[in-house]
Amino acid sequence: MSADVNLGGDVEIKWVEVPEAQDIWEGDIVDAAVDGEQVIIVHHLDGSYDAFQGLCPHQEVLLADGKWDEESCVIACPGHLWEFDMKKGDGINPKGSTLYRYPVKEEGGVVHVGIPQDGEAHYTKSYES
Repeated sequence: MSADVNLGGDVEIKWVEVPEAQDIWEGDIVDAAVDGEQVIIVHHLDGSYDAFQGLCPHQEVLLADGKWDEESCVIACPGHLWEFDMKKGDGINPKGSTLYRYPVKEEGGVVHVGIPQDGEAHYTKSYES
C-alpha cells in the first residue's frame, strides 16, 4: 500500500486494476493509461508502491522514458531533465514543482490505482523553466 494520499472529504475513489504493474520488479517503474489518465507506478525496493501523474508538469513528456535511479528513487524527465523524488512526488530540480499522487494498493500481486471521482484534472502543471 502507498503512503496516505489525502483526497479530502467525501471524494469517491474508483479502484482500477493496472495489468502493466502486475509483474514489475522491486526497484522498477511502469507507465500505464489508467481510466483515461497517464500514470507512472513505482515498485520501491522495500516492496511498497506509489503512483503519480505520468507526464512531466513542465512540458508533458512521458516520465517513464526518463533516467530512473532506483537507489535514490529519483527520476529525471527526458525532456529537460527535471528531477522528481518518486517517494513523495516532490520536485528536486526545480524545487516547488510536484507530481499529482494517486492512491495505490496491491493485494495478492494485483496492483490497483485509485482514481478520484471528483470531476477534476489529476495533473499538476508548472510553467517554470
